[in-house]
Amino acid sequence: MSGSRRSRGRRYDEEPKLNIKKVAAVIIAILVMIMFVIGMKELLKGDAKTNEKVFPLAYYTIYEQGKWGVIDTRGNTVIEPSYSEMIIIPDDTKPVFICVENTNYENGTYLSKAVNEKNETIYKDYNQAEVIYNHDKNNNLWYENNVLKVQKEGKYGLINLEGVELLACVYDAIEPTIGTKSVFITTQNNKKGLVDAKGKVIIENNYQEIMPLTSQYENGFIVKNEQGKYGVIGYDKTVCLEEQYDEIKPVYGNNMYVVKQGTTWKVVNTNQESFLENQFDEVKEINSQNIVIEVKGKYGLVNTSAEEKIPTIYDDLSYAFGEYYIAKKGDQYGIITNSNTEAVAFQYTYIQYLNNIGVLRAEKENGQSELLDKDFHVQVTGVITEINQDKNYIRVRENDQYTYYNFKLEKKENTEILATNTIFLKKQNGKYGYVNAKGVVVVDYQYEDATEQNKYGYVAVKKDGKWGCLDAKGNVVVECTNTLDNVLVVDFISKWHLAGDLNANYYTK
Repeated sequence: MSGSRRSRGRRYDEEPKLNIKKVAAVIIAILVMIMFVIGMKELLKGDAKTNEKVFPLAYYTIYEQGKWGVIDTRGNTVIEPSYSEMIIIPDDTKPVFICVENTNYENGTYLSKAVNEKNETIYKDYNQAEVIYNHDKNNNLWYENNVLKVQKEGKYGLINLEGVELLACVYDAIEPTIGTKSVFITTQNNKKGLVDAKGKVIIENNYQEIMPLTSQYENGFIVKNEQGKYGVIGYDKTVCLEEQYDEIKPVYGNNMYVVKQGTTWKVVNTNQESFLENQFDEVKEINSQNIVIEVKGKYGLVNTSAEEKIPTIYDDLSYAFGEYYIAKKGDQYGIITNSNTEAVAFQYTYIQYLNNIGVLRAEKENGQSELLDKDFHVQVTGVITEINQDKNYIRVRENDQYTYYNFKLEKKENTEILATNTIFLKKQNGKYGYVNAKGVVVVDYQYEDATEQNKYGYVAVKKDGKWGCLDAKGNVVVECTNTLDNVLVVDFISKWHLAGDLNANYYTK
């Protein structure tokens, strides 16, 4: 017994021995867990960054109960609807919002200021800050997205959205050049001048009138001097035509201009050579040496030697590409060559050449469109619902389904075209749903109509005649309770839908 106790005593009196293998295994397990947690955190960060990249942050004007505010594309209210006049956002990626207050409609006065995302007034060195509106010949409205007109002590200048002064407040007025982007007409001492969107003076304030020659400022500007004579000044300040003409038409091509001198209309070039004196009523286009003219309400084509290439028998005529022209005969459009040979029969209600993608879009009486390649082969038939220049695709509604084509008119799956989307529209058994990039259904086929994901992650869905909204994962944001029959484009940002006034571009509930 005593021996046994001594043995036990000796055993427990010794220092405990560690099992090195077990300890090492525990340490490794702990390290693995730590690495897993860190990895998950980084993965989640990566997902957040990816989502931010896929669905960028932007700002939009909202309207609710007679008041205007601002939301961001995460669905957050940035400025509560509290302003009586519509808030203008010059650049939807920047938190700069132009607000109008104290409007007096009788005398036309108002206070225009800029605020940030905290509704704090910015650009406090100026009495006023406002956007510069412009529009094209089809009355499509826009405003310059990185320049504001500011006023100090009754004089006007320009700043950018960072508040940097581009043009000092020394002008009596600054106005857009109608139809032409990024250039502005200034007035000083009753004389007109021209500046660009960076504040660079293009034309000094020496003229009674300044007009754009075309919608492209690179083609120059028509100026009128104090004597009432017209000339042309280039964007680089080059004098293209001396101020000696009684009128100049806003038509340009191949360094040639349409002018009136005395009672004579003619085409002149920068070398002062004259062509087609009194041989037209109007000139519509100049393409190389070919000139589309109008005589007694009919259109034709001549060259600078006055040789007739297409007789003046058409109701409209415009250049397409190469040797081809789009012609109108009665109510029908077709395509002819510059020698008046028919290339496409006169069977369409309208034809447009999409120069930037090299495709002809032809409209038919039944509301359908055809897309023709440059060999005039019909490649696509359906209703054109979108031509997206950013992602280089055309979306067509064919047989009650949406189909996608690239600019080569090759059919593509929406998962190829819309590669940054998280869910993709699909139709089955007459109903719409959504799948992920692998084709797995994430939203059941239950909607009678639906849209592809917009660039902020939202989709619009229609059930029982009413619209709602889903998020980037297919979760319901707004139940299908909105009757949007009068809205041409159905689009949602969180709980807000695009209003019917497309030119205004605001959201409401």
